Amino acid sequence: VQLQAFGGGLVQPGGSLRLTCAASGRVTRFDAMGWYRQAPGSQRERVATITSPGTTNYLDSVKGRFTISRDNAKNTVYLQLNSLKPEDTADYYCWALVASTKSGYWGLGTLVTVSS
Repeated sequence: VQLQAFGGGLVQPGGSLRLTCAASGRVTRFDAMGWYRQAPGSQRERVATITSPGTTNYLDSVKGRFTISRDNAKNTVYLQLNSLKPEDTADYYCWALVASTKSGYWGLGTLVTVSS
């Protein structure tokens, strides 16, 4: 299984980005998918997750600004980032879980830089 994330970039404060993570390989369904981020010198933190039925969970600091969604048929997860702040600057990593095998998968990061 491979997860490929893209959509990061440089954006001004208040701007928006949309991250996409597409999974490929021998997986028919992920029980949960999500996004984590890691800023320089900081620990990786969970930004948002979404279960297969669509239950979402967000980091408090991004509630109301970020929206996670997924397309189960395509094994793809999205993260819409609005009202971006400099403190959102980080490498964003996508993650996926197959509960039956307790297997977690990580994609390579995509860098989001919020700066004027």
